[in-house]
Amino acid sequence: MSFPERRMRRLRRTPALRRLVAETRLSPDDLVAPLFVREGIVDPQPIVSLPGVVQHTTHSLAKEARRLSYLGVPAAILFGVPATKNANGSQAWQPKGIVQVALRELRDEVGDSMVLIADLCLDEYTDHGHCGVLNADGSVDNDATIELYARTAVAQADAGADIVAPSGMMDGQVGAIREALDGAGFTDIAILAYAAKYASALYGPFRDAVDVTIAGAGDRKGYQQNPANVREALSEVDLDVDEGADIVMVKPALAYLDVIAAVRRAVDLPVAAYHVSGEYAMVKAAAERGWIDGDAVALEHLTAIKRAGADVILTYFAGEIAESLNG
Repeated sequence: MSFPERRMRRLRRTPALRRLVAETRLSPDDLVAPLFVREGIVDPQPIVSLPGVVQHTTHSLAKEARRLSYLGVPAAILFGVPATKNANGSQAWQPKGIVQVALRELRDEVGDSMVLIADLCLDEYTDHGHCGVLNADGSVDNDATIELYARTAVAQADAGADIVAPSGMMDGQVGAIREALDGAGFTDIAILAYAAKYASALYGPFRDAVDVTIAGAGDRKGYQQNPANVREALSEVDLDVDEGADIVMVKPALAYLDVIAAVRRAVDLPVAAYHVSGEYAMVKAAAERGWIDGDAVALEHLTAIKRAGADVILTYFAGEIAESLNG
């Protein structure tokens, strides 16, 4: 007796057959590596809640960028940890701020062989841990904040960033940044907009990595998205596209595959997704206890994110996955 279903099983019989008919292919070209650089340290500092990830010195950062480039990872996104923080996060736009220093050194090191993306926010630089300057009542002053984002974008572009990535979820941030970049002559610098960034519980290890403690209620629910909403995400994406975003991003990734798929259907721009620190740390923690095959789960997670529609995946697994894909 012949069963039509057997046709599918025939094509699963060997690894070569499975590769031949695979619908989704993950490549190092899909990946962006998040990297942390800390001012005032002489050796890389491990981040306990992100096993395998460190706060780099500028020297170790350059070494890691070379390694990633050799593995075929085409881009890195840079987060800075300054030696001092203040209420308005002024180290974010200073010419000698840690990210600007690191960008210049990386550009000298890797030339155009790697796309350099600069995270554009103030939370790593403010002493209150919010993504902007605060009003007297502790709320974020949106309009004052986007003026500082514009200053930061120009400083990052001047230091060598190919792409700036505003992550604060302020209203009008993309338009203000585009206007500032164009006005300063940086018309070729692209904007990767954190267009649908959720007020997620999965960011804890990242906040350890950048030494951030959020003042007040201890969260950013007033300006980041409600995890319950997807239509709102599409509205946010539309606004960023209208303001001039070149790439739009959904963050987190794995818990929001439906949002990634909806954004992919809605826009023609490249879609990025951020496989965030908590998603990475859970895999690492379970693997360390022998509960899962960490490498296999990481590959499955990133493949699922691409299958949902992401063209670009930011992930702390970038180096590991690129190495395994290269065989």
